[in-house]
This record gives sequence, C-alpha cells and structure tokens, in this order.
Amino acid sequence: QVQVMESGGGSVQAGGSLRLSCAVTTLIYNTNYMAWFRRSPGKEREGVAAINIRTGITYYADSVKGRFTISKDNYKNTIYLQMDSLKPEDTAMYYCAADHLGSLASPLVERHFGSWGLGTQVTVSI
Repeated sequence: QVQVMESGGGSVQAGGSLRLSCAVTTLIYNTNYMAWFRRSPGKEREGVAAINIRTGITYYADSVKGRFTISKDNYKNTIYLQMDSLKPEDTAMYYCAADHLGSLASPLVERHFGSWGLGTQVTVSI
C-alpha cells in the first residue's frame, strides 16, 4: 500500500507563490505517475498537474499552465508543485495521488489513481 502525504499549503495574497510537497512512503514497483488534484468549495475535484516519474514528462490543466510547475525528486520519492502568480480561484484543497497508469489513461483524471493523500489547503486572498 502506497502512503501519500502532502505538505506546504497555506494562505497567500494574490500574485504570491507557494510550493507544495508530496512524499510517498514507498512506491509499488510499477508506479509511473504522480499528480496533483484540487477541489474548490462546491466543485468537483479536478486535475492540476501530473508527472511521469520515470520519464519526467509533465501535464498541466489549461488553468495553471505557465503559472504552476510540477517536478520530482526520485531519490526522495517526492514531487513538488511550485505555484506562482496565484489567483483567488486557485483557492482549494490540494491532493496528491500516485498509481500505475496505462498508456491510454489521462494522468489528469482522478479515477485512474488509487493512492491519495489527505490534502493540504491553499487559500489565496485578494
């Protein structure tokens, strides 16, 4: 069982930056993707960014392209989400996920992931 733990959330003013971290206790041998999702009040959880931890290929939602950067540290079994130019609409609970995805599965779709963290809150004020 993969255990996932997020950290780094907090409150920031619009235009500011935050960096989220996600550590996994151990990776099952065929885990190939880790991703960040978020859920805003009254909305469904949506994919924000994902990374293939073997190739380093990244994926982003259109709403965060150019502002968020996902990266990995394989030695630490950790991924990061650098969030710059934050907007009030980025306010949400952010979740990290990990799993093995087949070649046709979108890494920004939550039903493809089986291991999840409890989330970390990000609040962006005007």
